[in-house]
Amino acid sequence: MAIVASDAPLFAEVDMGADSSAPTVRATVVQASTIFYDTPATLGKAERLLAEAAGYGSQLVVFPEAFIGGYPRGANFGVTIGNRTAKGKEEFRKYHASAIDVPGPEVERLAAMAGKYKVYLVMGVIERDGYTLYCTVLFFDSQGHFLGKHRKIMPTALERIIWGFGDGSTIPVFETPIGKIGAAICWENRMPLLRTAMYAKGIEIYCAPTADSREVWQASMTHIALEGGCFVLSANQFCRRKDYPPPPEYEFSGTEQDLTPDSIVCAGGSVIISPSGSVLAGPNYDGEALISADLDLGEIARAKFDFDVVGHYSRPEVLSLVVRDHPATPVTFTSASAKTEGSHK
Repeated sequence: MAIVASDAPLFAEVDMGADSSAPTVRATVVQASTIFYDTPATLGKAERLLAEAAGYGSQLVVFPEAFIGGYPRGANFGVTIGNRTAKGKEEFRKYHASAIDVPGPEVERLAAMAGKYKVYLVMGVIERDGYTLYCTVLFFDSQGHFLGKHRKIMPTALERIIWGFGDGSTIPVFETPIGKIGAAICWENRMPLLRTAMYAKGIEIYCAPTADSREVWQASMTHIALEGGCFVLSANQFCRRKDYPPPPEYEFSGTEQDLTPDSIVCAGGSVIISPSGSVLAGPNYDGEALISADLDLGEIARAKFDFDVVGHYSRPEVLSLVVRDHPATPVTFTSASAKTEGSHK
């Protein structure tokens, strides 16, 4: 049988490009400093940055750790083992006064901002609950609704003297039209069991507000993106000494004498990384900035085909995790009906 040659291909070429059915989300991480000890001014700055990001078409905006309330870099609050100074206690009083209640008027204002600019907002705050402070992330939708919060479950080093410990009841992952969103703060991102809990909740856009500007932080962010098959958005402050009050009102313990007003005390390093480990934007060490990227959510499925950490790669018959996700409270009161049980009618 004769074979007739033809220039036409035997099979039509298949387009292996991006799936048009998979949405693309424009995301921005904010790299900027708190106006320390001035929460109203910091809220005003947050709105200006949010408006600018929205003007660039951002649908999701992530702010750094402790942006509202401030990250007390260099402070020791007068603490040595067995002693607290009067000056340090006054510093805590001022820091406590700069924190916000959740819920509270500042939360309402942040919700209104998210609704005004039609963006999903992830905001690092210092939360005041009575006289205990928590390093917290707040979540808002683009309609101006407060979705919930995550409290940092393990403060690092000296942070433990000023911040309380979150519990398993505030490790949310929110299902939204732009993806499943959650957050872990700074070094709790290095806790593999916490990450596993978030993966099990299906996180797709993993927010990592931080205060760590070291280059080694980038390795953790890349690893989490690959491990979780998720987008990682890390936001850090860029601060100079002059962004904090001058001495003696505020002092950087042990280094104050070496600093000028323009000395960089936190160099940023904010970054956005894809589920394949590719850096989409950043890291930025140059100054305050809005760092943006378009997230092709189809990348999640393509990455998880290789490695699904809580799916086909999990081996639950060998390894498993139990998460206690109920609130841990020090005092429990019986209900009013139980209190009155047996009382005279």
